[in-house]
Amino acid sequence: MAEKKSYESLELKAEILKAIAHPVRLCILRGLVQEGPSNVGKMQTCLDIPQATVSQHLAKMKAVGIIKGKRKGTQVVYKLTSVGNIEQLIRTFL
Repeated sequence: MAEKKSYESLELKAEILKAIAHPVRLCILRGLVQEGPSNVGKMQTCLDIPQATVSQHLAKMKAVGIIKGKRKGTQVVYKLTSVGNIEQLIRTFL
């Protein structure tokens, strides 16, 4: 039983690594670590890519739970969650 739980934990970690394994997503995460919560418009301007592209990347990271969004008026502000200790991983890796 412990082996199964351990394997499930590794599966989650693998999904997280897949979700961050893209230069744009790493850049978004680095920005969230260094600058704090941000909206799509600010990320889009910083990355110089279309807003729809930023949103697609955010959706992939949101799906595994490493970021979450909170609506503020017409904007959604994204921030890191504690899932997978991403902040420490990004600080160490980048």
